[in-house]
Amino acid sequence: MENQENDPIEEEEIIIRTTSAFDCGGRCPLRVHVKDGRITRVEGDDAEEPDQLRTCLRCRALRQYVYHPARLKYPLKRDGPKGEGKFKRITWEEALDEIAKKLTYVKKTYGNSSIFLVTGGGYLGALHDGTFALMRLLTQFGGFSTHYGNVSSEGSVYATQTQYGSPFVGNSREDLLNSKLIIMWGWDPARMISGTDTIYNLIKAKESGIKIFCIDPRYHDTAVILADQWIPIIPGTDTAMMVSMAYIMINENLHDQKFLDKYTVGFDKFKEYVMGDEDGVPKTPEWAAKICGVDASVIEQLAREYATAKPAALMDCQGPARSAMGEQYNRTAMTLCAMTGNVGRHGGSAGGGLMGIPYGHMFFGARIPPPYRNPVEVGGKSVRGSLDLQIRFIKRCHTNKIFDAIAKGKEGGYPFDVKFAWFVNTNFLNQLGNTNKSAAALKKLDYMVISELWMTPTAKYADIVLPVTSIAERNDITRPWPSGPYYTFNNKAIEPLGECKSDLKIAEELSDSLDLGEEKFVKYPKVDRILKTLVKMPADTRKNIRDFKKYQEEGIHRIKLEAPYVAFKKEIDDPENHPFKTPSGKIEIFSQRVADLKNPHNPPVPKYLSTWEDRNDPLIEKYPLQIISPHPPNRVHSELYLVEWLKEVAPHRAWINPVDAEPREIKDGDQIIVFNNRGKLTIEAWVTERIIPGVICIFEGAWYDPDENGIDRGGCVNVLTKDAYSEGGASALNTCLVQVSKLENWSG
Repeated sequence: MENQENDPIEEEEIIIRTTSAFDCGGRCPLRVHVKDGRITRVEGDDAEEPDQLRTCLRCRALRQYVYHPARLKYPLKRDGPKGEGKFKRITWEEALDEIAKKLTYVKKTYGNSSIFLVTGGGYLGALHDGTFALMRLLTQFGGFSTHYGNVSSEGSVYATQTQYGSPFVGNSREDLLNSKLIIMWGWDPARMISGTDTIYNLIKAKESGIKIFCIDPRYHDTAVILADQWIPIIPGTDTAMMVSMAYIMINENLHDQKFLDKYTVGFDKFKEYVMGDEDGVPKTPEWAAKICGVDASVIEQLAREYATAKPAALMDCQGPARSAMGEQYNRTAMTLCAMTGNVGRHGGSAGGGLMGIPYGHMFFGARIPPPYRNPVEVGGKSVRGSLDLQIRFIKRCHTNKIFDAIAKGKEGGYPFDVKFAWFVNTNFLNQLGNTNKSAAALKKLDYMVISELWMTPTAKYADIVLPVTSIAERNDITRPWPSGPYYTFNNKAIEPLGECKSDLKIAEELSDSLDLGEEKFVKYPKVDRILKTLVKMPADTRKNIRDFKKYQEEGIHRIKLEAPYVAFKKEIDDPENHPFKTPSGKIEIFSQRVADLKNPHNPPVPKYLSTWEDRNDPLIEKYPLQIISPHPPNRVHSELYLVEWLKEVAPHRAWINPVDAEPREIKDGDQIIVFNNRGKLTIEAWVTERIIPGVICIFEGAWYDPDENGIDRGGCVNVLTKDAYSEGGASALNTCLVQVSKLENWSG
């Protein structure tokens, strides 16, 4: 018998209840198994039906993400030309000392407006740590410049602010079960996690016999699973089809005139446009068919079914909204929702791009505790709710113009000259338009710091790289978007790898070397203390978390509602006491605020307008294919890109129709080159009828990897896209023309 006293003591496996915090639409409850200080496996939610929230493959690969051999574990200093990725290891003391000296020099020499904070879409979507810690520090240091415009949804934000005065336009996902018909327009939630509970409720809707239409240039995974009918459409023309649906409703008296009279303003002006009274062109299905490629009979059928199925949910997603027509698409969808009387009704929808519902916003006031204001922006006119982009850009640049602003500064019309840029929680070189142009801008940037887990394409241009902790190595609170209703708690599962520090810890340590005036940077020796304070902030009493200990232990607080949440239900049920937050107090199909801008490309009623790089652009003679760049199934933007398990699940390939492939001698699996006047990339072709002719699809997020000839070998779609935005501020990444060739046939 062995002497048990000599046996090594094996630590018991423990389970940490936590969550993900990637920049996707889910906040998945996770059970992280830890033994001897290491994660051994990851499981999802174990709640009973119907509360269980099912995690996807991204979170299930969390262990491979955390322990990937490419994780950065030590501070690095550039040791070669910018962009080559040559660095040497330094100490934290050396890194923070250099950063502090550079910040102090820039502040004294150029002013705080030359300190530029760039953030969004990266490794962390939490509410206390991360970007907000650095914002708090730089605010106390005298302020900073930054950017404006959500990459995913700025067109939707502009549209919803125009017509509703609020971006909170979503219903609970379980409310889909109250619908008689669902239209999924540009929406593929099987890949783009638009709420952890979304696909589950859509499948239940399908099983209960609710008819589902999917409108998209691709026969995507959600359409395969759910659609009773797939309606393929030419990118950028969705608004034309919607307008012609309005024509059918008006012409056949299928619209809800009583609803329009009571709750909206300006329908008469929209009607004048639709019926052709304004310009002599009736917007018939035949008119739309020539533009969008959808048969007139199909448009007529859909219009009649949508108008007569009571209630019906039109779910217009953000893919078509990320285009040069972005806000017009969402405004027209919202107008259809009003015409059918589906706003504020169970089983209906308000449209507007599937924006958030106000479950997860009780923490928002606590982002920068105490409530400091950025001195660089104090005194400027507020941008909140403004529809005038010029007012918005008094102090900021548009997100899709970040690198143009870095390159051109005040001489280029921007409100600041960037001398010091800090990139945190972002890989925007990879994720914004015109990557080659952006890389050239970074090469000329005076000084750059990045906080990262990886040596990303953006990080390669930094002067200092700071290794940060993953979500498994820190505590925080998180919220889901756009659905719910629940809050999640991010419990730290393991100790930081190597010398990694959280963003909060970096801000705290850097604060000791900066002159912050009389008021010192507030530090939190016990992070749980501030998190407990945040969840006690004033909010709807139904939503407040009263037992913080239970919330932390369970990793989730589920809100029990008597009925599914419905956007604008109060405004519809009791309009006198709950008006819409618009100047008129009603849904503004005609917006006087927009009319006052006198911009013909931003009309006061929603319209279809041709744009640059659509099929009417003369450039199509040279670049005859449209390219779209949806969310991938195996990454969250560029995050998780290095995880081999996920690459194996969904290899990075370009979708191309046989009609476009055959004349170019392209076969399935061939290496192709996709190019335009902005860039070139190579990628494997997937020849499939699941995408319409004239369009190719490359999922966003693959890492930029240019060779010596300037050809991107990583398949980063944004070497092709334009660093431009729509009239309402949408990052127009889905408006782009390209040409394609088989690589071996390409002559350059």
